[in-house]
Amino acid sequence: MADYREAPLATRPKTLDPNEYFNLSPEQRRAEESRAALRAGLKRHYQLQLNDPHRKELIEDPALTRWVYARANPYPLFRATKKTSLLGVMFGVVPLFALYYVFKTDRDNKEEKIKAGTLERKFSLAS
Repeated sequence: MADYREAPLATRPKTLDPNEYFNLSPEQRRAEESRAALRAGLKRHYQLQLNDPHRKELIEDPALTRWVYARANPYPLFRATKKTSLLGVMFGVVPLFALYYVFKTDRDNKEEKIKAGTLERKFSLAS
């Protein structure tokens, strides 16, 4: 960690902040160790199930099940944020107004030319 130099246009990532490593209180250190022990236990249990030669059933990983459910059903889990609202406006509302403006101005210009008698019709049935 000591040889890490910060980039000129980026801040130091929180995970590389020395205060996060060396200035931890004992309770924070114990909490991190207990979380690491829990993760290691879950990993060991999964590896034992995966490598069991007498296994007959499928191994169900709850994290994978939750991920697959979230991917298959995005709408119940959707949260409106600034980013999603902005994207919705940019790709849903703005194109409608832009198309309305283009068609309206084109039609208004065509009507002005018709009234002035300067419109040259390409496919006229009368002539």
